[in-house]
Amino acid sequence: MDQSREITPSHRTENIKYAVRDIVVLAKQAEKRGKKLLYLNIGDPNQFDFATPNHFVEAMCEALKINLNGYAPSSGIKTAVDAVEREAQSKSITNINDIFITNGASEAIELCLTSLVNSGENVLTPSPGYPLYTAIISRLEAEENPYYLDEANDWQPDIADIERKINDKTRAIILINPNNPTGSNCSRQTLIDLIAVAKRHDLIIFADEIYDKLLMDNCIHISIASLDNDIPMITFGGISKNYFGPGLRLGWGIVSGNSSRLKNYVEAVNKLLRARLCANHPLQHGIVHALEGPQDHIGAAIEKLTRRRDMTYEMLNAIDGISCVKPGGAFYAFPRLCDGWDDYKFVTGLIEETGVVTVPGSGFGQLPGTGHFRVVYLPQDDILEKAYNEINRYTKMFAEKNS
Repeated sequence: MDQSREITPSHRTENIKYAVRDIVVLAKQAEKRGKKLLYLNIGDPNQFDFATPNHFVEAMCEALKINLNGYAPSSGIKTAVDAVEREAQSKSITNINDIFITNGASEAIELCLTSLVNSGENVLTPSPGYPLYTAIISRLEAEENPYYLDEANDWQPDIADIERKINDKTRAIILINPNNPTGSNCSRQTLIDLIAVAKRHDLIIFADEIYDKLLMDNCIHISIASLDNDIPMITFGGISKNYFGPGLRLGWGIVSGNSSRLKNYVEAVNKLLRARLCANHPLQHGIVHALEGPQDHIGAAIEKLTRRRDMTYEMLNAIDGISCVKPGGAFYAFPRLCDGWDDYKFVTGLIEETGVVTVPGSGFGQLPGTGHFRVVYLPQDDILEKAYNEINRYTKMFAEKNS
């Protein structure tokens, strides 16, 4: 046996990219060269002035103290599942077939895609959209099938484009609402139109609603599953964003719709749930306290986020060569660069010149011929102001070099 032979990785990993984390590699290289970094790239509220609510933390700590450290049921402990069900019902989601607690919403998404999609099939994913979906699809040896959000229409899903992209290998439509990276919030009519497309083509809808409580300007979030109790849907939620606990890795999936159509699929998901044993047991005891305890932190967070969103919108739109649709939810903006500018070149140069870390729009998907970058406006006001002033200074330099 040749002990010097290089170990060859699986071909499943060849096309996996995750722009949000991949850009940090370049940032760390700049930091080693002495550049002080301003991070606007990762949506982690706990790195800034947001904290997990105390009553939620205390409930989890109490579970640890009384030794609730054994294995939990594969679908989650009853108090957590019941709390998620009550939350879903409060959003008018009915005809619920199953609920399962997972290690973050990301695990729920991966389990549900793995249980549905075969090699060579495809899933409609929003573009721009969260790169987790394309990474999972690549790992499953399925095909990417991006549909575009309409920047001219507040980043609403382009329903006509969705319908054009459907073929006989399409299995599902993914909806991220509110959207990461654009911060858009779908209108009722958009959701109704999306349901109609799914019905015509016999597709399941995966609704990622992890930011559903973080809406500004008195906007209302509508869960798409509340608009139809027959079509198969899975609604994903979790603790990471609304309750500022991304590292706790607590999420869930809510399966709703026609039970006779979903029976075998639900069992397939549960096979995978059983195979990985369970989500973190003691932390699950905090879910009921998070969902049904005091919600004061949400109003306080929205007040801060609205102020920082407004600063982001105003300062970026004041820069020649940059335009930005006003986000309505979450804590992201997806500004557009002047036509012809390369977004990856812009973002990497921004890091090297200023230390401001953003993410290129190509990492989330974008309409061909356009260039964008994503900013996270979680940082404190003074950090954002400094970062946007640096972006302004750098953009002038970039424009001169690329004119």
